[in-house]
Amino acid sequence: MTDSAQSRPAADRPWLFRTYAGHSTAKASNALYRGNLAKGQTGLSVAFDLPTQTGYDSDHELARGEVGKVGVPVNHLGDMRALFDAIPLDRMNTSMTINATAPWLLSLYIAVAEEQGADVTALQGTVQNDIIKEYLSRGTYICPPAPSLRMITDVAAYTREFLPKWNPMNVCSYHLQEAGATPEEELAFALATATAVLDDLKTKVPAEHFPEMVGRISFFVNAGIRFVTELCKMRAFVALWDEICRDRYGVEDEKYRRFRYGVQVNSLGLTEQQPENNVYRILIEMLAVTLSKNARARAVQLPAWNEALGLPRPWDQQWSLRMQQILAYETDLLEFDDLFDGNPAIDRKVASLMEGARAELATIDGMGGAVEAIAYMKGRLVESNAARIGGIETGETTVVGVNKWQAGEPSPLTAGDDAIMVADAAAEADQLARLSTWKKDRDDDAVAAALSALRAAALDGSNIMPPSIAAARAGVTTGEWADVVRAAFGEYRAPTGVSQAMSNRTENLDEIRARVDQVSAKLGRRLKFLVGKPGLDGHSNGAEQIATRARDCGMDIAYDGIRLTPDELVDAALSGDVHVIGLSILSGSHIPLIESFMAKLTAAGLGHIPVVAGGIIPEEDARRLHDMGVARVYTPKDFQLNTIMDDIVTLVDSQRIAAQ
Repeated sequence: MTDSAQSRPAADRPWLFRTYAGHSTAKASNALYRGNLAKGQTGLSVAFDLPTQTGYDSDHELARGEVGKVGVPVNHLGDMRALFDAIPLDRMNTSMTINATAPWLLSLYIAVAEEQGADVTALQGTVQNDIIKEYLSRGTYICPPAPSLRMITDVAAYTREFLPKWNPMNVCSYHLQEAGATPEEELAFALATATAVLDDLKTKVPAEHFPEMVGRISFFVNAGIRFVTELCKMRAFVALWDEICRDRYGVEDEKYRRFRYGVQVNSLGLTEQQPENNVYRILIEMLAVTLSKNARARAVQLPAWNEALGLPRPWDQQWSLRMQQILAYETDLLEFDDLFDGNPAIDRKVASLMEGARAELATIDGMGGAVEAIAYMKGRLVESNAARIGGIETGETTVVGVNKWQAGEPSPLTAGDDAIMVADAAAEADQLARLSTWKKDRDDDAVAAALSALRAAALDGSNIMPPSIAAARAGVTTGEWADVVRAAFGEYRAPTGVSQAMSNRTENLDEIRARVDQVSAKLGRRLKFLVGKPGLDGHSNGAEQIATRARDCGMDIAYDGIRLTPDELVDAALSGDVHVIGLSILSGSHIPLIESFMAKLTAAGLGHIPVVAGGIIPEEDARRLHDMGVARVYTPKDFQLNTIMDDIVTLVDSQRIAAQ
């Protein structure tokens, strides 16, 4: 052996390689998982569909059109069994992106592991189980904050005793950045969530075990394109978490103060225009969470280059996986100590981010903590996102191929009928048939007894996990479990973050405001715009920004947040006497939801009201929506909100003239 080889430090082990995946049915998703594992993926990251995330069975009215769209439907033990068929759970590290129904999905996972004959204490993985960020960004909550917090810590307390290798919570700042958070806000809001959970958990575990539970809280973060800032953000996270664990909770053991996190790099920044550029964006964003050894992610999952266009194919996911493998195994990154320690520029930026985050944390603590500050944090996110979008519109923020250098060659990667994966049209019917069979074949008495025990635990304050596991074994469904939770704790509507007062951002709005005033004068009252989120899609960023810009242009806006049925939106249009309606759907369920809405709108005698729609909508689907009577269709490439506002004023004015 040469001297140089003897002196070379031992290479670090690479992080876990994951792809976030799940679609159509449990059987189809299982085939995808096994294929990805065969290609070198080292952990699973499960995406569940919206009905599963929000506690509805696939046959519920609200699930129509949503089944299997953004993830896999899991209604019962049979679905979970099929999802992990031939995948030994005691030898797998599984991350499940599940929140409101986290106790239930973990219960199903445990029940399947038992069926496999696995040692349950050997199970490794994570349930996201972060409800607070759901009120702020993704919208898959069910209950009010207090009982939601209780269920988070019930899961944590249960895993301490029975699943010692399981991470009971993934504090998720990923969606905070997607909702517009600045780095300082992302740091502060995530850390405030973690402290809210730990403050509650202290009452549920013995004091001698609390430091260990602090050490089992993990994080799931976002890495954006400003990769030096993002790298510094991760170093700030490490330092602030160590500080909080030491000073707030008295944790002395350094290993329990370690900031452990997984990451998916930013999907919001992926562009529909020149989508091949997204490959470079994904790579650069990955560097932010891998280059600094002392702040390196424990697990990385990368989006596919074409996710702004639709569902990625297995080949697209493979391309992202290979990106991780090349960095980890072909480069020498893992052979070196931290490359940034002592760098003055890095140190200055980290200090600045920590200072800003501490100021935000002090504000939140002054309000009583994260739960009490939900409305404040939501308002900050909406305003920060408006500033982000404004920067892209004005060109202050450059996005290559979007607001600069738009001219380019057609991409051969997007050519052909199979350029993106299309959801199996028969998957929903197949899921419904199997659900019906499951309900017919189970023991109804066992189900009733399990639900009764679950209800009793929910009401008397007992840990929700043991009766949930018993319910999983008995054949209870996701919707039945969630119905007990709804009945015991009530449902909740989170603040929208959209105020009625105009903001002070008035740049380039004078001409549109004048047009709104002119048309309003002709109408005899202020132009009224209803912004709606039909279905279960909780990604409300686009709807919030449309409503905010319409407000700032002088329109009278009606926006009541997420998860409304077509009937409820038609009623809102009728009672609000609106002039134009905008529907935002990002889950891929735009065809069935808008088709239902348009039929109900016409039946209510409101077919004359112009309707516009926005979402990730392929061209063929856009043509179908136009055929239904939708006046305009907007996709992520339509980033100029002022242009959309101008279109809306024109539509209302044209309708006014046509009605004369």
